[in-house]
Amino acid sequence: MVRLRTPTVRHTLDALSTEAARPGLDDLDTRPIGELVALLVRAEGEAHGAVEAAVPQIAAAAELITARLANGGRLIYAGAGTPGRLGVLDAAECGPTFGTNLVRGVIAGGPTALTDAIEGAEDHFDPVDLADLTAADALVGITASGRTPYVLGALEYARSLGALTVAVVNNPGAEAAADLMIEVLTGPEVLAGSTRLTAGTAQKVVLNALSTSVMIALGKAYGPRMVDVRVTNEKVRRRAVRMVRDTAGVDEGIAAAALDAAGGHAKTAIVALLAGVDAAEAASRLDRAGGRLREALRD
Repeated sequence: MVRLRTPTVRHTLDALSTEAARPGLDDLDTRPIGELVALLVRAEGEAHGAVEAAVPQIAAAAELITARLANGGRLIYAGAGTPGRLGVLDAAECGPTFGTNLVRGVIAGGPTALTDAIEGAEDHFDPVDLADLTAADALVGITASGRTPYVLGALEYARSLGALTVAVVNNPGAEAAADLMIEVLTGPEVLAGSTRLTAGTAQKVVLNALSTSVMIALGKAYGPRMVDVRVTNEKVRRRAVRMVRDTAGVDEGIAAAALDAAGGHAKTAIVALLAGVDAAEAASRLDRAGGRLREALRD
């Protein structure tokens, strides 16, 4: 009797570069810890090359996101697992850094998933997670595989509403469909399939570049200084005083007094000092200039 060999059926996940094993690491578990650390650090450094290659895509996305936010929309991240946590982290940091509530993140499994793995959460999307999404907004879906059902569902839902959609993926030929694709091709991980490593590092850099460039374009910075920072503790107050002092070219006491008169808002204090007006007039000038410090000084 001739026995026919049953062909091996490969799951679509098996073909992903982020699921593959790096060559030459069969003895990884036997290596000394110093060698492991060096290997992991080198691999993380490779993420930056992948991000550099995607700069034109990131810049195109930032331009369109800026236009959405300038017209009253918001930037919303959606992801599962590590990508979801990175999105929520970036959104949370935008508030105090740029004095804005225009950025937020949603993660499969909800807030509990920030600290605990919620089994199966990534396998389906619930529109309730984006109940307040509108056509004015921009949704950035983050998925290393490019096929996470939660993210694909969020992108499809956002498109159905007319929102701008951007997908950040780490594999070519992703299933994700979006107005703009950002492919950051990081390849196999040191630990095969552990995309919290190089893929996660690349995702973090992409989100940093997106949100920061958008906020700068919206007037949230003056030169290299984050002039809309919220003064929430002593460290940040010290930063704000230094910012006002150096930008306005005044001494420490004058900078601190101007900051106090402006309610702790560095941008308002700077306009007041440079334009020679009081805090109320400085705030009015900023309002007329759409929050852009340079334009407020030309008022």
